[in-house]
Amino acid sequence: MKWFLMFSDMKKPVNTLGVTLQFLTSFLLLRICFSKNVPASFVFGDSLLDPGNNNYIASLSRANYVPNGIDFGWPSGRFTNGRTIVDILGHQLGLDFTPPYLAPTTRGSVILKGVNYASGGGGILNHTGLIFGDRINLDAQLDNFANTRQDIISMIGVSAAEDLLKNSIFSVAMGSNDFINNYLTPVLSTPERKLVSPEMFVSSMTSKFRLQLTRLFNLGARKIVVANVGPIGCIPFERDTNPDAGDNCVAFPNQIAQLFNAQVKSLVAELNKNLQGSLFVYADVYHILEDILQNYRAYGFENLNSSCCHIAGRFGGLIPCFPKSKVCEDRSKYVFWDAYHPSEATNTVIAKRLLDGDANDISPMNVRKLVRV
Repeated sequence: MKWFLMFSDMKKPVNTLGVTLQFLTSFLLLRICFSKNVPASFVFGDSLLDPGNNNYIASLSRANYVPNGIDFGWPSGRFTNGRTIVDILGHQLGLDFTPPYLAPTTRGSVILKGVNYASGGGGILNHTGLIFGDRINLDAQLDNFANTRQDIISMIGVSAAEDLLKNSIFSVAMGSNDFINNYLTPVLSTPERKLVSPEMFVSSMTSKFRLQLTRLFNLGARKIVVANVGPIGCIPFERDTNPDAGDNCVAFPNQIAQLFNAQVKSLVAELNKNLQGSLFVYADVYHILEDILQNYRAYGFENLNSSCCHIAGRFGGLIPCFPKSKVCEDRSKYVFWDAYHPSEATNTVIAKRLLDGDANDISPMNVRKLVRV
């Protein structure tokens, strides 16, 4: 009780009850933050990680209807049959589901365990995803995180907020939509592709991404997992819209994804070198998913190229998953849930390899080691 005696001995009148309540509130909030010695999780991304933010905006990119969420319990807005990669990672780290930023319940002490800002249709470039109407691109997601940061400071103070953020895990998975729903959009993107080479487009993405990741660092993030773009030429949508590829993945989307990934890998190394105290980690989702597709039976899958939730197209990739779609009997046997997104079974494999994988999967360290640093 020395702190109380210190205040009571002061000559100026002090509202000791108010000070005591503020102290106890901060103490309890910090206990919530650091319970189980597990960091908070802050997530930035697109529909691969969206937990339902798009439920609250006027967007065509939504998943808050059946059969989405069929194995989750309800259609929460996740673009899969069950959990996303960050849901599974969070569970392994002892965290609850990281709530969507736009949910009205994501307020108060809830945010001290983390917030998910991901939005279906969002991209690195601000004009990505225009075909969906509203979506939250990465710049806007960072704006939202800046608001969360101020709320955290208001609750626990600057010093405690800085400690919380530097020990939290930040996940960033962006770029797929910049290709699928921008540069590679069937018909609509043809004029742009005549004027802008793949190299120029990827360079513009990387330059923008550098600014965004630097801003995230400047806002207090230190442990940042940056996922690359997967083999998008293998998704059912690309297979069905490029029938000349036959049973193979479509080459050009994969080539441009690999071009971007090489630059992101170099960018991660650059940021680690230039931003003192940063721990950027490169998650090679392309490599992991490519391995799953090449060895799908070894992972327990029976179908590597078609949508479990389907209605049209040889691979079920022409129309997004919606209430009248047919659903495969055993979701665990399909690599892809719908035209664009992995199934929960695939997400589980990816999450486990990011958590405990070697340098081929994630470097310079896996997520479990990153948590302990």
